[in-house]
Amino acid sequence: MPIASLFATRVYKGRFAPKLRDDLNERLLRECRQLRLDDAAGRRWSTANYSGGYTSYASANRMHAMSPTFARLENLLGPHVSRLVRDLALDLRGRKLAMTDCWVNIMPRLMVHGSHLHPLSTLSGTYYVQTPAGSAGLKFEDPRLVQMMASPPRKSTAAARSQTWVVMPAEAGGFFLYESWLRHEVTASTGRGDRISISFNYSWF
Repeated sequence: MPIASLFATRVYKGRFAPKLRDDLNERLLRECRQLRLDDAAGRRWSTANYSGGYTSYASANRMHAMSPTFARLENLLGPHVSRLVRDLALDLRGRKLAMTDCWVNIMPRLMVHGSHLHPLSTLSGTYYVQTPAGSAGLKFEDPRLVQMMASPPRKSTAAARSQTWVVMPAEAGGFFLYESWLRHEVTASTGRGDRISISFNYSWF
């Protein structure tokens, strides 16, 4: 082939079966809402750092170790994490990836979460508990962007692999897994109701 495609960025998209998804999300939704009520420290931190919404990132960030429902989510994600590890050909040197962090995000209409990555982690991801119509997807940034000093913009018709940013729709019962260095953000939702998600990190050390 005269043109080779090198250094691909992999994003794993999964979705649980309807019966499983509905039961799990009913329990998760109840616990996420209750956590927001109980977590005074998280609400204070969110007021200063997550304006307009709520996150347990700085207060209750090991939910998989605190709640059987979140632990169930961890178990369900396990085979998918293993599949992505194989796809990436990661040499874990005999170790296993372990979920190190797991926290709740509740984003009301028009709230945004700016571009960021997840340092000191190997894989990261997000599971969607509630996504009202108009909920923003997850916007991924080409990791080479900072080096594109004189590159023209991409055509709007370009394939996803050639775009500078790609937005992948958020759907309740669905999830994304990706390498933690991949920058991403959440733009403003236009619909009514809270966009509720659970974010998590995995590490091999």
